[in-house]
Amino acid sequence: MRPEPGEVLHFSEDPAIREFVPHVAATASRPDPYVWAVDAVQAPAYWFPRQCPRAMAWVADGTTDADRRAVFGAAPEERVHVIEYSWAERFMNVRLYAYRLPADRFTPFGEPVPHAWVATDAVVPLGPAEPVGDLLTLHQQADIQLRFVNTLWTFWDAVTTSTLGFSGIRLRNATPR
Repeated sequence: MRPEPGEVLHFSEDPAIREFVPHVAATASRPDPYVWAVDAVQAPAYWFPRQCPRAMAWVADGTTDADRRAVFGAAPEERVHVIEYSWAERFMNVRLYAYRLPADRFTPFGEPVPHAWVATDAVVPLGPAEPVGDLLTLHQQADIQLRFVNTLWTFWDAVTTSTLGFSGIRLRNATPR
């Protein structure tokens, strides 16, 4: 599930949102109210239950062969998503939806490389929510490794000190260190 040209996506477990109104997220580091969305590159980071903690890594410009081998081994994939076993059942059974939103209402957010798109005015979806479908199949079709681990922290500590690109979402919900 990725946006078409001229669109960005918002993922939700709520299939009945009629309008997205800017708000300050509970985890926001800035006080500005936004409507949040993602582009095609960032969409796979949201193929999860909303509150599911996940760590992600990918081969980036400057990734060393040693770091690539350490994380990916001999596998051909260049991206990996990692979640805890305690989230496996929820991951397999969640009903996740995507809302297509007009990209021209949004601006890129994040430095030095944008990781999201934000709007400061209310946004009406281009149509009804679309079921995302089987999250395991989405990962497989996108050639993204999906790993289940007891705790995210070993993986997180390894990738954050490597030359790989990385991101973590909802890490506050992970099993404590």
